[in-house]
Amino acid sequence: MEMDTKKITQEPYDKTDLDEAVETLRRGGIILYPTDTVWGIGCDATNEEAVQRIYALKRRQDSKSMLVLVAETHEVERLISEVPEIAYDLMELAVRPITIVYTSGASGVAPSLIGEGGSLGIRQTQEAFSAALCRQLRRPIVSTSANISGEPTPLFFSGISEEIRSGVDYIVRYRQEDNTPREPSQIIQLGTGGEVKVLRP
Repeated sequence: MEMDTKKITQEPYDKTDLDEAVETLRRGGIILYPTDTVWGIGCDATNEEAVQRIYALKRRQDSKSMLVLVAETHEVERLISEVPEIAYDLMELAVRPITIVYTSGASGVAPSLIGEGGSLGIRQTQEAFSAALCRQLRRPIVSTSANISGEPTPLFFSGISEEIRSGVDYIVRYRQEDNTPREPSQIIQLGTGGEVKVLRP
């Protein structure tokens, strides 16, 4: 009897696509990839040189910090010295993507990603490809919209300019045809004492 060698749980993306994206990140490259919100430009968040390439591609000042994606809640603890208790509730109860800006205590990423006072924006992604990317790289990944700073954010892959496409080292194939509308993330700022400020509802 011939055995079925297919995996019982088939991932929605091509593993080769994921491997090539991860290898590009490991080499210090920048990629164009789908996230839990819009398409993003990304790199290894610990690689300052790669982060600077993204700022240059977007023509954005590095005083405007970019957020990072993680796949697991515990990864936040490696990046923020004191995670307010409410952060865990916000991540667990979120019904849509939520970016939490921690106002102090950030470390473990490229210096230019850390804002004034040690602040850092982090989002735990629930989207299949970007979560797998974080897990396989074993590092946080920069996520910033795929546009030149000041220009409209493309909602789908088809709206990304040629300048952005040609400026990255690898373009993920997964979800290029997907035109499902996705909501932008909520942005919540958390003070060290757990004070909550909604920056984008």
